[in-house]
Amino acid sequence: MNLPVEQKRTFLERIYLVEIVKGLAITLRHALHNLFKQDFETFEYPDVRKEMPERYKGAHRLTTRPDGRVKCVACMCCAQVCPAKCITIEAGELDDDPIEKYPVEFQIDMLRCIYCGFCVEACPKDAIRMDTGIYEINAFTRQDMIHDKAYMTDLMAGKKPLAESFYRAHQDAAPPGYDLEEDRVLPVDEPRGL
Repeated sequence: MNLPVEQKRTFLERIYLVEIVKGLAITLRHALHNLFKQDFETFEYPDVRKEMPERYKGAHRLTTRPDGRVKCVACMCCAQVCPAKCITIEAGELDDDPIEKYPVEFQIDMLRCIYCGFCVEACPKDAIRMDTGIYEINAFTRQDMIHDKAYMTDLMAGKKPLAESFYRAHQDAAPPGYDLEEDRVLPVDEPRGL
């Protein structure tokens, strides 16, 4: 077996001076182009929001049946397929239908979620979707980033409630360990301007 023979390099090739100058020339060309041409598009966020593609994976939402119950049957497929293990489901049985289950608790820890969409693909009932187009998934505290069944069902209306305000208004829907007495980062009366 013949091993490849190392090629002899010139002095300039060995000190990589020519390659460094070529790289700096490319960087300078891009910098000057962006400085004088300025043909990039700027959005005046948050006044003007970027239109998201139809297939964009945004915030999770739970779909509901015509009678108002969630479509989820607590089959645990989404929790099993989730690589981040951020979905927690507690199943319960309906009184009028002992065969079908429903989620007593359904929570997604958005700090752990990697937005892969595996939960949407695994759901046999089309109960969970990521088609809200909401890309502003933020909160002031860690516990506000745990989205539960009531919160994700409200996303059906197409508007994103602030998790903190939602859980303070619906104390019974707050996730376990949620401290309603915890100080807010911004007081209620202060505006959020710059």
